[in-house]
Amino acid sequence: MIDWSRAETVFLDMDGTLLDLHFDNHFWLEHLPRRYAEANRLDPDEARTLILTMIQAERGTLNWYCTDYWSDRLSLDITRLKAEVGDRIAWRPHVQDFLAALRRNRFRTVILTNCHPDPLRLKLDRTGLDTYVDDIVSSHDLGAAKEDQLFWQNLRQRDPYHPESALMVDDSFPVLESALRAGIGQCLAILEPDSQQPARAPHPSLPSTRHFDEILPTLHMQGLHPTAIRRRGTV
Repeated sequence: MIDWSRAETVFLDMDGTLLDLHFDNHFWLEHLPRRYAEANRLDPDEARTLILTMIQAERGTLNWYCTDYWSDRLSLDITRLKAEVGDRIAWRPHVQDFLAALRRNRFRTVILTNCHPDPLRLKLDRTGLDTYVDDIVSSHDLGAAKEDQLFWQNLRQRDPYHPESALMVDDSFPVLESALRAGIGQCLAILEPDSQQPARAPHPSLPSTRHFDEILPTLHMQGLHPTAIRRRGTV
């Protein structure tokens, strides 16, 4: 599935890959429409339809993920509303074991997320996720969403890396396809990003997995190979 001997840097999505996407889906599909309906004296179903229509119009753009944009557009404090349901922020299964294995095997780990810095801080405070990885990059700091080739161009300027020896793990098929176009050597799709939803069909041409316990054995077998460790420049 993954040739760990070819990898030096592991890029990791956050929401739906490391953290349960149920938090975000619940917020945008349930909590926000309810609070918007209360603020504007609307029927909850009407509010939900209105918000989803606005959100879909921004799909794949940086606005889609931007807390400031939606706070202005809806006249609500999105970060404060997300904190109201912060108890739903949770790890996906086997993630901590996977991150620990990457560290033991001396891979460089970088979270690449479209999450805005304000809710990102909320999630890091709740989970301590930042202590498990080497770096975190928000697309808002690079001026383009991961779906955009400009994101990858700006990432290389900020933090030079070798695309051919990088692995990208994400639950978004468009993001993974964007990574491949940018020259990323390997990609892995997550099929069960939301614990409350069934797994999706695999990507037609990319390796896919439901949970990290399915690929941990391959990491244990390949990751500590002396040749692979020397290639990562740690010994």
